[in-house]
Amino acid sequence: MGRVVLENLVKEYPEKKGVLIPAVNGINLTVEEGEFMVLVGPSGCGKSTTLRMIAGLEEVSSGTVTIDGRVVNDVPPKDRDIAMVFQNYALYPHMTVYENMAFGLKLRKMSKAAIDARVREAAGLLGLDDYLDRKPKALSGGQRQRVAVGRAIVRKPKVFLFDEPLSNLDAQMRAATRAEISRLHNRLGATMIYVTHDQVEAMTMGDRICVMKDGHVMQVAEPLELYHRPDNLFVAGFIGSPPMNAIRGAIRRGAGGRLYFVADERIAQGSTAGGIGGESSKGVCIQLDGPFAESVAAHTDAPVVLGIRPEDVHEVSEPGWEAVGATLEARLELAEPMGAETHLHATAGGHPLVARVRSSVRPEIGATLRLGLDLTRAHLFDPESQRHLTSFLPNGLGNGVAPGRGSV
Repeated sequence: MGRVVLENLVKEYPEKKGVLIPAVNGINLTVEEGEFMVLVGPSGCGKSTTLRMIAGLEEVSSGTVTIDGRVVNDVPPKDRDIAMVFQNYALYPHMTVYENMAFGLKLRKMSKAAIDARVREAAGLLGLDDYLDRKPKALSGGQRQRVAVGRAIVRKPKVFLFDEPLSNLDAQMRAATRAEISRLHNRLGATMIYVTHDQVEAMTMGDRICVMKDGHVMQVAEPLELYHRPDNLFVAGFIGSPPMNAIRGAIRRGAGGRLYFVADERIAQGSTAGGIGGESSKGVCIQLDGPFAESVAAHTDAPVVLGIRPEDVHEVSEPGWEAVGATLEARLELAEPMGAETHLHATAGGHPLVARVRSSVRPEIGATLRLGLDLTRAHLFDPESQRHLTSFLPNGLGNGVAPGRGSV
């Protein structure tokens, strides 16, 4: 196993007139021995470039890459004791599965007996025993990807690197192969660094996830920590499907000292808020009660962004949600049936809002919905810095029980 440490890692590419454009901008990251680390982010965020610098396929502009206590900036890829699995399999078409998996070991001058033992061991782990005599053209996409993984396993490297290995597979095969790689990590206990743009892959596979944007690390944390406590608006919007709802507004103090979240700078008054919140063509006004109101009081009269996950927005008539602390009216624009649940895309006072509800809830398009917001699971962000300001999760991180839903 190998511990990987990236310190102030920078990669710059020259553009016209000698201008240097940073693809990776001074990131710091430690991947512990035996850890499954996922690098995730949109296209162009620098995740694959970072992986290629670890592998030695890209030259480091500045900073250091350390593998198992040794700085490897100037070490050739073949001497770094890493194995990389690429998106496009990169199998030799004229070789059998056995020959593809054995090829790297032959270059190392290993004995035939040792090669045979390693290849058959890897084939057993990956369910490839019956395909060793086939050539790649006789395999499915998922089987070819398993061969590529097997070719990496036989080398028994300190670190496995995966560069979007499932991108070319269909949805069903992607899910199956994702599970295989996770099981493989549990069996081998090896250090693995996995690059993907798919946040579902990241959430289901990673021990920890490194979220990247524009060459910067936005947050590194365990999957549920990212989901329930995002450091900033980017992470809140990138992790989760559908992403977190975000409404820009301000915290205002109305009649009787009550606190309200007001969108579009609408002045909150007890009479217009209707006691528990209200909505107009100009925006939305939600009364804040209890512990969440106490936690946001320090931000009164400051511009903020209210964030709330779609599963914490519900249609009031939905069973189990009758008693709510904050409601608003919204117009239904789109309903997406997903099987076990339905995603309702609505507009409240000009602000888009997505709710995840039971599939039994089937309102008409254009209907006016009464939506309830579970503010005990809401977040507040700074609109300028994008940083997280406060949230209130009384039942503990990832262990809360929402009314009518069950465990998160």
